Amino acid sequence: MHPFLRKILDATRLTRQGRIAEATAAIQAAVLPSEQASAHVASRHQADDVIDVEVLEVPDEAFGPAETAPASGDDAVVEPATQPPVEPAEGRFIESSFTGSAGTHAFKLFVPGGYEGDALPLVVMLHGCTQDPDDFAAGTQMNAIAQEQGFFVLYPAQTQRANATRCWNWFSPQHQRRGSGEPALIAGMTRHILQTHSVDRDRVYVAGLSAGGAMAAILAREYPDLFAAAGVHSGIVPGGASDVASAFAVMRTGRSATWSLPTFTMPTDAAPPTQGSAPLIVFHGDADTTVAIANADAVLAGAIADASVVATTTQGMAATGERAFRRTVWRRDAAADAPSVAEHWVVHGSPHAWSGGDASGSYTDPAGPDASREMLRFFAEHPRAAVVTEAFEASP
Repeated sequence: MHPFLRKILDATRLTRQGRIAEATAAIQAAVLPSEQASAHVASRHQADDVIDVEVLEVPDEAFGPAETAPASGDDAVVEPATQPPVEPAEGRFIESSFTGSAGTHAFKLFVPGGYEGDALPLVVMLHGCTQDPDDFAAGTQMNAIAQEQGFFVLYPAQTQRANATRCWNWFSPQHQRRGSGEPALIAGMTRHILQTHSVDRDRVYVAGLSAGGAMAAILAREYPDLFAAAGVHSGIVPGGASDVASAFAVMRTGRSATWSLPTFTMPTDAAPPTQGSAPLIVFHGDADTTVAIANADAVLAGAIADASVVATTTQGMAATGERAFRRTVWRRDAAADAPSVAEHWVVHGSPHAWSGGDASGSYTDPAGPDASREMLRFFAEHPRAAVVTEAFEASP
């Protein structure tokens, strides 16, 4: 052990034992040359042994338990300092706003702690009517999972000025097209996060509930170059309504829901045109009286339009043991490990609510399978498709 440290430790031990004069001598011996230390200690003895030297504190942890405090002499042993356990880094839930063609909208962004410098996936979460980012984050528990798995979560907030009940306006033609209204606003907000944070651009996803689910389906169809996959919970097909009256009609019955496949025009020197939707995972409760489950089939229609798709259906039970479900997976190849193009989860007995959600948020069904984790699992299986070309990049 270095002589200086040994003397300081000895001084600390003597101070604890009340042997002030000896402790003073030890400190002086450590910080002053031997001749100066002797003279200084002698003068201090004449002043009632008051210590006025600068004291170096040694934390208790340096000694370990009291009985292991080092003895004086060259053979003194110092127990290594006990380091406190490292607390996991906490994420930040940041509030901000973005101005686009549809006006200025607030948003909240969850940034996980402990992942600085890594290019992380981004999940855009679109709340339902009457909800807001805080409510939706609590109900889906997406922030907690983001901290655990390492990804950003963006929560755009609808305004009451745009919709009295804060629904996304999925039923209005101006909000159903690329480069227009709310789809352009959300896409622009997403690109803003890509520019300001370390995001893996091949792993950007969108999910939503009810009106948010309907808007997520629109974004999956209109922006497959931006969103690699989408999760639609209790949503409605793009183009299924053209005004408020038809919106209520399709929500109740799903009968008028039709899938409209857009065709994108590309430069002649680009890859062949592509159409359709990004891969979809769809959740719906068969006891939903707000949005009929028939809407789920319409949402899926475009994603599974390819005749070569092979469907596999399985039955299961939620981890809670309360809700059974039917899961159907569509693949372009019969092999079990072939990439899927869509999944459909029908949750038996579930109402109009986020399956497996937390009761701290509105419109949640804790008894069902965990839609948040299943969507994230599906997203992880679907990075952005290589066939999506730069031809989209110039579009709003």
